[in-house]
Amino acid sequence: MKALEPVHVVGGGLAGSEAAWQVARKGVPVVLHEMRPLRETEAHVTGGLAELVCSNSFRSDDWANNAVGLLHEEMRRLGSLIMAAGDAHKVPAGGALAVDRVGFSEAVTARLEAEPLVEIRREEIAGAPPEDWDSVIVATGPLTSPALSETIARLTGEAYLAFFDAIAPIVYKESIDFTKAWFQSRYDKGAEDGGGADYINCPLDQGQYEAFIQALIAGEKTEFKDWETSTPYFEGCLPIEVMAERGSDTLRFGPMKPVGLTDPRSERRPYAVVQLRQDNALGTLYNMVGFQTKLKYGEQSQVFRMIPGLEAAEFARLGGLHRNTFMNSPRLLDASLRLRAATRLRFAGQITGVEGYVESAAIGLLAGHFAAAERLGREIAAPPPTTAHGALLAHITGGAEASTFQPMNVNFGLFPPLEPVAGKKIKKKERRPAMAARALADLESWLTISRAAAE
Repeated sequence: MKALEPVHVVGGGLAGSEAAWQVARKGVPVVLHEMRPLRETEAHVTGGLAELVCSNSFRSDDWANNAVGLLHEEMRRLGSLIMAAGDAHKVPAGGALAVDRVGFSEAVTARLEAEPLVEIRREEIAGAPPEDWDSVIVATGPLTSPALSETIARLTGEAYLAFFDAIAPIVYKESIDFTKAWFQSRYDKGAEDGGGADYINCPLDQGQYEAFIQALIAGEKTEFKDWETSTPYFEGCLPIEVMAERGSDTLRFGPMKPVGLTDPRSERRPYAVVQLRQDNALGTLYNMVGFQTKLKYGEQSQVFRMIPGLEAAEFARLGGLHRNTFMNSPRLLDASLRLRAATRLRFAGQITGVEGYVESAAIGLLAGHFAAAERLGREIAAPPPTTAHGALLAHITGGAEASTFQPMNVNFGLFPPLEPVAGKKIKKKERRPAMAARALADLESWLTISRAAAE
């Protein structure tokens, strides 16, 4: 029997790592090409696969009420490497799934290195992948090299859209003043599991908040290069100072909202609050939630030390800024993530216009499924649009309006509406659990059909 030709995966981030894993688990050889550490990026700091460069949170893990939690659960049922590593290296985060970023990356790297059908090549694929690679998954993410970006743009005839993505600072826990700060999750969420105190909270009164806002706006910012000046921000990851410029109360109703929190000293809700979330398994590092920034390093140290409890803060990492790129996927990709203009190329991850770690990995998972089935000569249908995977896939491959396409997190607004029960609409508070239950049932049916087709 002739040996199968490998599927080539370009990019060893979350999407590429997941795609390579899925291809190999279907019995198809795969070559994973990752340019780090031979060529570094502005955002990465290691050569590890699936390195987390921004937050360490995979967001809510509540599958019954939150679309990203539902995506988590679907990925687990689909044998996701990313979710297995995340679950194995989780750190306290209330109802969210946050991970020790170092342990997580090391686990993903180790699993892929140990998989016999995976070959990892540390090299940059500059320009178009070689023509004799007849099945390629491009998962180069938001930091796609200029040469490859230009090649894809030539193939598609489409200009890339781009936005800036900012990184939040990380603080050493031992440098936080706990005479002012305290542990609590919003609304004590997670208490039913014995938790409920997973975030460090730094309270601000009205005067402190107003002074902080003024300092944020006045602080010296990173200047953009000429080619970056017209690049828009993604609304879901705005720099903290950009939000502050939109109005004095924007932050107080955004990442600094105090609802669901009580200062134990005053037994009152503070005027505003800064939350920090555990960033590593040892609990020695905490990241400032929602505090992505383009302030210069010196300004960050001064301005963020105005926050009560952080006056003597020591930073393991200050915030930063990098440029993300993504495709107009509704116009360029087919339903199995292939480039219409060159069907040997599939795309996965953030470059397709999904936003978020888990969403990127989920699209990598699907790309791996599609590529493996194609190599094995099997037909495989896309997951139903009633599932989180199917809804996300349908959105980026045609459900979104191409003329206004922007990066999208998974959300229940992407799912088909529920059918009435006995002629009556389902009550609002029951809709999300009902949509989640429908999704998991439909996913199981799809899995059953897919497995039968593979036999």
